[in-house]
Amino acid sequence: MAITVEIDLGFEFDVKAKADEVFDVLSDVPTSASHFPKVDALVDLGGGRYRWEMEKIGVGSVQLQTIYASKYVSNRANGSVVWTPVAGEGNALVSGSWQIKGGKKSTNLVLQIQGKLDLPLPGLMKMVVAPLVESEFEKMVEQYIANLTKRFGGEV
Repeated sequence: MAITVEIDLGFEFDVKAKADEVFDVLSDVPTSASHFPKVDALVDLGGGRYRWEMEKIGVGSVQLQTIYASKYVSNRANGSVVWTPVAGEGNALVSGSWQIKGGKKSTNLVLQIQGKLDLPLPGLMKMVVAPLVESEFEKMVEQYIANLTKRFGGEV
């Protein structure tokens, strides 16, 4: 038996770096991923596809690990980095996008992330586990944004 936890997050913020520098970091998946917390391994599957293997979390005998793969497509002309799920890799499907818009003194960033995570737990645990998983994922994304903001010279 498994439970499914769905996540839908959106963030918008401005950084001091120029749009080209921001695009260069965010469109290079290994560089971008190096700012994301609790990544155990990032595996290049070729063709713009990467498998993310997150650190195991849990208490006692219950250990969970999120593994998923996404295909990344970057477009400098429209300032976007988009990722879509790769089926058959791990226990989650994750999609999202970065929209990067340069201004005179700052760069505006919009991050959207959607995820569906399947956990090998009894259905009765969903009411307890789902909010914890959602909260932990949101904290990791917030730390990712904080790490990137620092890399880009701070928030405007």
